[in-house]
Parts: sequence; structure tokens; C-alpha cells
Amino acid sequence: MLARRIPTILPDLTFEEALEVIKIHSISGLLSKEKSILLTRPFRAPHHTITINSLIGGGKIPKPGEISLAHYGVLFLDELPEFNKNTLEVLRGPLEDREVTISRVNASFTYPCNFMFVASMNPCPCGFYGSKNKECTCTPEAISRYVGKISGPLLDRIDIQIEVTPVKYQKLETTSRAETSEEIKKRVDKARKIQIKRYKKYGIFSNSELTPNLSEKFCKLNAGSKKLVQDAFERLGLSARGYGRILKVARTIADLAGKENIEINHLAEAIQYRSLDRKF
Repeated sequence: MLARRIPTILPDLTFEEALEVIKIHSISGLLSKEKSILLTRPFRAPHHTITINSLIGGGKIPKPGEISLAHYGVLFLDELPEFNKNTLEVLRGPLEDREVTISRVNASFTYPCNFMFVASMNPCPCGFYGSKNKECTCTPEAISRYVGKISGPLLDRIDIQIEVTPVKYQKLETTSRAETSEEIKKRVDKARKIQIKRYKKYGIFSNSELTPNLSEKFCKLNAGSKKLVQDAFERLGLSARGYGRILKVARTIADLAGKENIEINHLAEAIQYRSLDRKF
């Protein structure tokens, strides 16, 4: 449910983004006379039985796969460990490069795939590991095998990792008004405008596109923040990629708060979003 709400709070497609998305869906045969334009960001949620060709693209005359159909939108993989491990591993390159090249004997095709990758999984095969309400029936070996289907390099490419506890009945019955997607989107749009203005001279539009050099320029830390991230780096065994992603998330948290510089509380929050690094 959370994953399906993400497109509703993302910034609207720009004219240039919409053209790219329409081209990809058009050559895939997904547009019709009745639906010849796309006004909302794509949301793709393939089944765990999907093949590598269907995910990244392929065929005799290579067509875009799910990762390209999710261009400028969301690719959601539910029950991540149920996907074939080899299928998941092919995501590593596209997540970094934001494009995928499919080579055949007579030609090669390059399709864009700048998507937001979202995934969900249970903590163990039975789903109750760590639950306070029900006892887990899985052996340590079964849990290790289950979680081990997600490789370290792929996990390292996921910026935000959060464990969600079961919802209590009282939460479902509460009469308090929840924040709507429209209200959240206003904050997201405001933060995106800050980023577009900041990176106007650099040919990028968001914090996720920051290169190491640009991160050094726009994600400066004070002495206290540097000490905090150093401790986290050593304790969690973070990689250089993981460190860079923490800085980008902290920069985004600061933008959402309307702060010019990354403060220690923004960095601490970003580190807290690496829960699987801490656990596994």
C-alpha cells in the first residue's frame, strides 16, 4: 500500500520527462488511441516469476523491459527474496547507470531506466521473526538462506531501508486525521524546486544525481557530523557507496526541512534509515 502511494507524492512529470516516458511506452505497444499520453509517473509491479529479459528488456528485436517502462517512475518488487537471484543481480548496473544496453548480433539498443526502486520483504519465511505477538517457527539457517537471497551489493544500492512493525488495531480505529498525499506532495515539490535551483549550472535536477565531486561540494559536514558518520561507517561496515548514499539522503532531509546546510540531526536520521546494514 505504501509503495503504491509513492507516485502520488512525487513531483509532476515535466514536459521533457513525459515525452521520454511516452516514447518508451509507445515502442512497447502500450499506448492506444484512447490513451496516447501519460500524465502520471509510471508504477510497475512485476510478479516474482518475471524473467531477466522481461525485467531489463530483450527479445529477437529487443523491446524495453520493466525497468525502462518504470522510467521516471517507480519499479516495485514485492516479496523481494522470492525473485530469482540472478534476475535481481542484473539490476545492479541499471541502478547505477540509469540506462541499460541490450546487445544482439546485428545491433545494440540502449534504453533509459531512471526509476525509483522500491522493494518489500518479510523478515523470514514465516513472516514472524522479531514479532512480539507471534512466535517465529523458522530455523536460523532458514532465515539466513531467506535473507541471503538479497546480495550485499544490491542492498548497498538501496538508499533507505526500514523495518515496519505490524499495525495495531487501535491505529486502524483512530479518528485522528492523517496527512494526505496532496499535503505531502507540496513539501516534496518545494524541496525539488530548491534542488533544481541549486544544480541549475550542473545539468542535474535532484540530489540522487549527485556525483562524488558534487557531493563534496553540496553535502559539507561540520566537525560533529563528521564524527557521527565516521562512527557509523566503522560500526556498520559501510562501503564508500553506502556512505555516499547517506550523504544524499541527509541532503534531501535538510531540503525538506528548508535548511541550507546538513545538520547533525539530518545525518542521524539518514543513518537510521540503513536498518538492514545494522542488522545483517
